Amino acid sequence: MRAYELIVFDWDGTLMDSTALIAASLQSACRDVGVVVPSDRDARFVIGLNLVDTMRHVAPGVDAATQQRLADRYRYHFLAAKESPLFEGVPELLDVLRGQGKRLAVATGKARRGLQRALESTGLGPYFEATRCADEGFAKPHPGMIHALLDCTGVDPECAVMVGDTTHDLELAANAGIDAIAVLYGAHHPELLDTRGAVARCASVQELRRCLASE
Repeated sequence: MRAYELIVFDWDGTLMDSTALIAASLQSACRDVGVVVPSDRDARFVIGLNLVDTMRHVAPGVDAATQQRLADRYRYHFLAAKESPLFEGVPELLDVLRGQGKRLAVATGKARRGLQRALESTGLGPYFEATRCADEGFAKPHPGMIHALLDCTGVDPECAVMVGDTTHDLELAANAGIDAIAVLYGAHHPELLDTRGAVARCASVQELRRCLASE
């Protein structure tokens, strides 16, 4: 494994165990609005996309007003729920990486307000020198998020890696010309992740730590 200078993490399904909550909130929103409720697999597939693209995938063909109602109900259910926990071992992973001089960043489908709330509630904010959200430019899998993080950190593409749990993350990395590591414990099933390129595939946070940390 290359000794990467910059490690870019996805958030939901990679650092935070929030995929079940997101999927359930989407399904509840669909029931509220009266559109077809997606299966668990379909609801989990859109995790990592921005909210506009998520609603288009979940309820294709509905008018703009219905999409807006759907987004509003999703936010209601998501915010009404108890905050999701971090995956076991995440704080220790970040602590080890920072202690070894790695530079850490986040590229997420969350809006800035949502990521800020999550960083504050978990106390992980100080670990990341740069973050990029879906409402600040192009969403995944457009390479804009990675390009922005590389620009603000001054890191060359060959020295950076994207860590994520969805094909959207792996496609983001490929489109930006950086390596990717797939984690198999998040939103997308391993067989779906296997359809995209990655330099490593990790079944747990502990395995990810062994992959990234030069211990």
